Amino acid sequence: MTEQIRLEHVSFQYPGAEKPVLQDVSLTINKGEFLAVIGRNGSGKSTLCKLLNGLIPHFYVGDFFGKVTVNNLVTTEHKVADLSRHVGYVYQDFDNQIVCPRVLEDASFAPLNYGDPDYKNKGKQALQLVELLGFDDEFIWELSGGQKHLLALAGALSLDPDILIIDEPVAQLDPYHAKKMYDILYNLNVKHGKTIIVIEHHTEFIADYCRQVVLMDSGSVVWKQATTDALRQVEQLTARQIYPPQVAQAAYLLGESAADRLPVTLEQAAALFPKITDTASAVRKEKTVSQQPHANKKAVAELKQVVFSYKTIARERKTVLQNINLTVHQGDYIALVGNNGSGKSSLLRLLTGLVKPDKGDVLVTGKNTRRQPPEQLADEVTYIYQNPEEMFIEDCVRKDVEYFLKARKIPDYSKKVDRILAMFDLTELQHHDSRLMSGGQQRRASLAIGVAMDPSILLLDEPTANLDIATRKYITRLIATLKNQTGAVIIATHDMQLVAEWATRVIVLHEGEIIHDGDRESVFSNTELLETAGLKPPQILQLSRDLQMSPLAYTVNDFVTAWKRKENLCGVCT
Repeated sequence: MTEQIRLEHVSFQYPGAEKPVLQDVSLTINKGEFLAVIGRNGSGKSTLCKLLNGLIPHFYVGDFFGKVTVNNLVTTEHKVADLSRHVGYVYQDFDNQIVCPRVLEDASFAPLNYGDPDYKNKGKQALQLVELLGFDDEFIWELSGGQKHLLALAGALSLDPDILIIDEPVAQLDPYHAKKMYDILYNLNVKHGKTIIVIEHHTEFIADYCRQVVLMDSGSVVWKQATTDALRQVEQLTARQIYPPQVAQAAYLLGESAADRLPVTLEQAAALFPKITDTASAVRKEKTVSQQPHANKKAVAELKQVVFSYKTIARERKTVLQNINLTVHQGDYIALVGNNGSGKSSLLRLLTGLVKPDKGDVLVTGKNTRRQPPEQLADEVTYIYQNPEEMFIEDCVRKDVEYFLKARKIPDYSKKVDRILAMFDLTELQHHDSRLMSGGQQRRASLAIGVAMDPSILLLDEPTANLDIATRKYITRLIATLKNQTGAVIIATHDMQLVAEWATRVIVLHEGEIIHDGDRESVFSNTELLETAGLKPPQILQLSRDLQMSPLAYTVNDFVTAWKRKENLCGVCT
């Protein structure tokens, strides 16, 4: 293997920081590796990667020690512009990398600014690599989130670097586009020989695609190992709030003591756990929520024959939602799922009254949104944005949480604010500026703002996006408590684990239409529906389907409990 990247005793400390974010890091990466960098928030993953294209120390200044060599270039001796021909970088906030109004213009931007006369062809070649050919003249705002992420990748590829760094490749992507992103990265690695480095929290993707893993903790590299060996370190990973693939967790909890037998992929798990063929050993069927009648439930919102569109720059109407008929009942906890661009966010915004339908009616607690201004509907409906910062108005958490209550002159609101801050573990942070907190803390603050408004309907847009797995699990537990705080909750999400663990009702949108309205079992047991809507079950749920378990296991604990019960019933040993 040819050495391509070498870090020698590197330390770095940001100005004003109390301690270094990287401490005596030494690491070697060979040409052609597909490497995942993992670690809890604040472990130094992104800082490590910013060393490789010279952003540190040329752009992000601070106390830098050590030596970084990339393709025989010492990064401190070369400009970022020079290093960018060797290292392409797609950032977690990839929207900020898109600078031109049309697709081909943006993909060609880098070679054009390097004075390359063949800049347009290089942009087209990059679009072909990410499967965006044919979108050349599309405006950026017409693309889905998944397509914009691929465009950012194309922009990084346009200079034909032999090293690609992607920070959170599947952030904000639906399951279909998440897999497509990794398939493209795999193709770039295997067929085009590019070294791929990803910062990733989703260990199932790491297990399926990556070949090496670097674990970071407190600014240091703990180890670099082959992927299968790395993901079998259950105790080391969970101690750092990193969760191995669900199948590895399940096998470990079921007492699999031989580390070299722990599965990390579905294929390995299928070989370890024998398929259930004895129907007598299957436990009782789970009652399906979708069959429960709504006759005794109060309707809190209704959409009747709703059509919604927006006007494009060419003054044409683009239909986003069509033929939407939906009733939301008191006590509904709905997961709204579907591909990027299927209309989930638009449906939520219709319920707030911020936008009005072209045709049909939207009723919220009996009020037609056509005749109600959004500020009045805010007493009934709270919309928590995907980007928490859009919820922050004041200069500290407490003021943000109490803002609505003060505006509505709610008596004795201070005690309510105290209770809500305690509920979301924000008491010690209440005087901090919300905008300067971590992503997980901001998400908790945005949820607290929504609950303080005491709505009949709470709408959440991608509440677990851009969070590490440990923080996602924490936020999921908080979301579960919302069932006792409000009349109905609707979450638009790509997080299939959240859907599997939380929702009592799942609504599937596809190309602007509702194609399914049922419970989690009716969704995850329907292979054709999953394929149509681009959905992918959580790994442990897929394993339980493959093993013909009944009922299906929606969580690791479900699987472990069911498997132990099966062993007790039929004496099968794994």
